[in-house]
Amino acid sequence: MMPRQTIHDDVLNRLGADICTGVYAAGTVLPPEPDLCELLGVSRIVVREAIKSLSARGLVVVRRRTGTLVQSPENWQLFDPKVVVWRASAGMVDEKYIADLMELRRVIEPAAARYAAQRASAEDIVAMRQHLEAMANAIDGKGEYVPADLAFHGAILDACHNQFLRQMQQAINVILEVSFDLCIQVPDGPAQSQPLHEALLAAIVARNPAQAEKAVLEIIERAENDLHASVKTSNGQQWS
Repeated sequence: MMPRQTIHDDVLNRLGADICTGVYAAGTVLPPEPDLCELLGVSRIVVREAIKSLSARGLVVVRRRTGTLVQSPENWQLFDPKVVVWRASAGMVDEKYIADLMELRRVIEPAAARYAAQRASAEDIVAMRQHLEAMANAIDGKGEYVPADLAFHGAILDACHNQFLRQMQQAINVILEVSFDLCIQVPDGPAQSQPLHEALLAAIVARNPAQAEKAVLEIIERAENDLHASVKTSNGQQWS
């Protein structure tokens, strides 16, 4: 017998992915509970728990007389890790997704870089150096690039010593991970981005907020270009 939590996850992921791919479009009603039980081969308890989880993430709303109504994406909890994964697997990383993500990064990261340049402790800088070195090693085939890149950007937010920015890091990490996974598919993308990250660390070490802000904006611009290229390629176009 599979653990009940695993069954719950399987059903939740199936329904979440079906909503994101449009199998159940916004404004439609999910099949009745008995039909879902038969379709998914699970008990009513499992289906009800999955519906509750979908509702908590904003994908559906349960109405007594109508049934379980699928919500439009603007109602979804877009920072929820499962929603991020469902959207990515459904091919919802499109031009609008990229524009909104990069706008979010430009709102948060330049200010964070400035604060880090002003507030980073010696321990913070050591952590940044370690993550940057891990990124360089990954480019040489020794380790994974994306986790090291995420850790580097997370260390910058930590160096702000702001409790809200630290929690924001946890919220946006999963979104950044999806975009980073796409960016590294660009030929030589990490290798060309590495000097920009080195310049950002140098500015933080030099306690130069303006230069740190400029460096992180260059990183974001590079990431935006790589993400556009990666999405175009996944849609059948060739690398330019």
